[in-house]
Amino acid sequence: MLLVGATSSCLDKLPESAIPEGEAMQTFEDAEQILTGIYAGLKSSSLFSGTLTVMPDIQADLAYAVEDFSNTYGPAWLWNILSTDTDVESVYAGLYAIIGRCNFFLERVDQVKAQETDVDNIDYLDMYTGEIYTVRALCYSKLLECFCKAYDPETADKELGVVLRSKYSEPEPMKRASLKASYQFVLDDLKMAESLLDNDYDQYNTIYATAAAAQALHARVALYMQDWQTAIDYATKVIENDVFKLADGTVNYSETDTYLTYMWNYDSSFEIIWKIGFTTTSYGGALGQVFLNSNRDYTYTYPDYVPAEWVLNSYTSNDLRYNAYFYQYTTGYANGLTWPLLIKYFGNRNFISSANIYMVSMPKLFRLAEQYLIRAEAYCNLPTPNYSAASKDLTALRTKRFSGGAGAVTVSQSNWKETISEERVRELYMEGFRLNDLKRWHMGFERTPQSCSLPEGSSLKIEADDPRFVWPIPRHELEAPGSEIEPNESNN
Repeated sequence: MLLVGATSSCLDKLPESAIPEGEAMQTFEDAEQILTGIYAGLKSSSLFSGTLTVMPDIQADLAYAVEDFSNTYGPAWLWNILSTDTDVESVYAGLYAIIGRCNFFLERVDQVKAQETDVDNIDYLDMYTGEIYTVRALCYSKLLECFCKAYDPETADKELGVVLRSKYSEPEPMKRASLKASYQFVLDDLKMAESLLDNDYDQYNTIYATAAAAQALHARVALYMQDWQTAIDYATKVIENDVFKLADGTVNYSETDTYLTYMWNYDSSFEIIWKIGFTTTSYGGALGQVFLNSNRDYTYTYPDYVPAEWVLNSYTSNDLRYNAYFYQYTTGYANGLTWPLLIKYFGNRNFISSANIYMVSMPKLFRLAEQYLIRAEAYCNLPTPNYSAASKDLTALRTKRFSGGAGAVTVSQSNWKETISEERVRELYMEGFRLNDLKRWHMGFERTPQSCSLPEGSSLKIEADDPRFVWPIPRHELEAPGSEIEPNESNN
C-alpha cells in the first residue's frame, strides 16, 4: 500500500491519506480528484489561512502581545522557538504533505494521458500539470523562506537549503540540498508550469494556479534571489496583464465599500491573482482570530496581538488603507485597552451574514500590489539603479490607496530602501512578508513597550542576522530513522 504524507518524519507518507497502489489516478476523473485534494490541502490552518501567514509577522516587529493573551504564537513572539514547537512542525509537515501529493500526481499523469482518448481531456491534463508545478514551487518557496537563510548569490551553493522530494514511489535521501540547488528546483518547477499554462486563461480572483500566478511567484522568487532583472521582467508580465487592476480605494464599489475595502470585506477583487477558495461549508483557519478573538462572547474583542504603534503611525491621514485595515475598539479585557485593532481579517461578510462565521477570510496568495513593490525594489537594486521607474511604480500603487490626489512619491539613492520597506509594511501588513524581508535586508529591530503590552518580549531587541530569523528544523525530522538532515543554527 502506498501512503501520501508523516509517521516518524514529515517526509514519510501520511497513513490517513493511504492510496492503494494501482488503484489511484488511473483515469481523467481520478486526476481531477487528486488535484481537488491538493487545493483542499492549501486550506490548512497551519498554512496560508493561519500560522504560515500571521506567525512570521507576529515574530517580527509588526504587532504586540497583549496582557492576558492566550499564548498563541507565544514562543514566536518571545523569539524562543524550539525544534519541538508545534506551530513550526505543522508548517513543515503541511507543506511537505502537499508536495507529496503533487509528486503523486506528477508520477502518474503521463499514464493517464497515454490511455486518454479525449483530446480536450489531454489538454486539461497538461493544464492541471502546470497548476501542480506551480503549487509545488509555491510550497518549496515557503519552506525556503521559513527554514533557510536569505539567498546570497555568492554563498548560496555553500548554504543549507531544504530536502528536495521530486518522486513519490522511489525513496530519496533525507538530506538537505544546497540553498542554490533548492532555489533552482523552484525555478525549474516554474519553468515547467509556464510551459504548460497559457495567459489566455488568466482570470482575476481565481482559486486556481494560472500562468499569471506562476509568473507572480517567479517575480517574488527572483527578488529573493537578488536576480533583479528577472524580477523586473516577471513582475512586468503581471503588471501589464490587462486581466488585473489595482483595487481603487478612491472609487466606490457599493454604498458601503470602495474597491479596496471590498477586496478585504468580500475576498473579491480585480487585484487578486490567486486566492484560496473557501465556502461556508469548506474553509480553513480564521486569520482574524488572534487579532480579534470576538467569539469569546460575541460582544467584546479579546485580541492576543494588536498592531505596533509605529506601524499605525506610519500611515498618513489620507492613506485609505488605514481605515480598511484597522478600527479602534475598546476590548473586553479588565485593563480596558482601547486600541486600533486589525480588521483586515474581520471575516468574509457573506460568511458572516449567511452562516455567522466570523474572522474567516480567504488567503490572497498573490496580489497585483506586491508585483509593483517587487518591481520597484528590483529597479533600485540594478547595477545602474532606475529610481525614476521605481518612483513611478510606487506612485501608481499609492495613487489607488490615497485620497485627495495624494500618493506621489520619489525615491533616490538615499531613501529608497526605507521608503520601500515602509510601503511594504503599510500595504502587506500581516500577509506574512515581514520576517523574511528583515532577514533578506539584514535588518534587526527593537520593541518598545506600548499600552497594555505583555511585559515579556515588549523590550526585545533583535540584531540583524540573528540565527533565529531562520526557524529550526523540527526535531523529529532530525531524529527520524535514516535522516541525514542537518540542523539550523536556531536548533542549537
